[in-house]
Amino acid sequence: MAHIVVLGAGLGGMPMAYEMRELARKDDRVTVVSNSPRFHFVPSNPWVAVNWRTRDDIELDAGAALKRKGIDFVPVGAKRVHPAENRLELDDGNSIVYDYLVVATGPKLAFDEVPGLGPAAGGGHTQSVCHVDHAVEAEKAWRQFVANPGPVVVGAVQGASCYGPAYEFAMIMDTDLRRRKIRDKVPMTFVTAEPYVGHLGLGGVGDSKGLLESALRERHIRWICNAKTTRVEAGKMFVTEHHDDGTPKKEHELPFRYSMMLPAFKGVDAVFGIEGLTNPRGFILIDEFQRNPKYRNVYSVGVCVAIPPVEATPVPTGAPKTGYMIESMVTAAAHNIRAALDGREPDQRATWNAVCLADFGDTGVAFVALPQIPPRNVNWFSEGKWVHLAKIAFEKYFLRKMRTGTSEPVFEKMMMNAMGIMKLKK
Repeated sequence: MAHIVVLGAGLGGMPMAYEMRELARKDDRVTVVSNSPRFHFVPSNPWVAVNWRTRDDIELDAGAALKRKGIDFVPVGAKRVHPAENRLELDDGNSIVYDYLVVATGPKLAFDEVPGLGPAAGGGHTQSVCHVDHAVEAEKAWRQFVANPGPVVVGAVQGASCYGPAYEFAMIMDTDLRRRKIRDKVPMTFVTAEPYVGHLGLGGVGDSKGLLESALRERHIRWICNAKTTRVEAGKMFVTEHHDDGTPKKEHELPFRYSMMLPAFKGVDAVFGIEGLTNPRGFILIDEFQRNPKYRNVYSVGVCVAIPPVEATPVPTGAPKTGYMIESMVTAAAHNIRAALDGREPDQRATWNAVCLADFGDTGVAFVALPQIPPRNVNWFSEGKWVHLAKIAFEKYFLRKMRTGTSEPVFEKMMMNAMGIMKLKK
């Protein structure tokens, strides 16, 4: 009997546990460890921040869902991973010994890398939609803001690696303000480290540049690219805009009454600085089989995986790890752990295909990048009201999957395969 521990119960951890339970041998034990007793659907956080959803709408009891599938759950945070000892040290002083460990923690939000960045609870002056707790606080601030509107600054700082939510939230705010008939009182500025609008940390996808520039222009949202956010004060953001060669171009002092800026990510404290396990940012080093090269019984999936930037940019940008890309990592890791259990060498490689739906409140954009990292076989980007409706449907569908404990229903697999979107490389 083997003990397989999944560290994290988010978009990577929960599907990982379900898929591992299906593929593991009957006597193998699967345990999920998480610093939260609840799963929340991160892509819906922008809706929570404007009160289009409540946290109860996008959360579920992780322990109860896992238990129904025969998966153990430990709702205690991890203090430190000790890979040389095959041991996970917990915040409560206890330890869990494992045969295989899957790190699926998601990131640590590096608000501290920009003075004044982040929610007020941490001493910052900006909002966040990275976690449901932050989205709830952002909604409280939003209510105060719409009662006394003024300038908005929204975007992503240098080193950020997931730009879709920044665009989403800018457009959602615009939609909500128009519905309230106060959009005319709110000048909006989009600030991003990307070299151009629609770069997305991917070097662009299809005509993402043209479509997103048009979307911002139509909504009267000005933008600043190649932007390094140097510091934030109460009601004021300081930004250095750069030329394409990386030299400073212009200093901006941007007033705001409401701001949401995505931070850079880094690895969580439980793994940060472990030689051979992580890179200098604390992300888990993996080979083509989702396995750590040094500690070969440690695997990793999701945002905590080390992926180099797609290309060098004047201001640092990271590579995003989107939902379907994470699911492909999960499937590959689960199959490879099963191979190891059977005494075989891992041989399954994730496709890292990117499929993303970005909601704009009343419309939206979708992109497919196969694979995510160029050169690509498919490079497609589209806009329409159908994306907004598809995002709503996907939210309900994914939450249902997590409640029922099904990692990939047969009809989903058939549909994605029909579109040529595979999780594993042939």
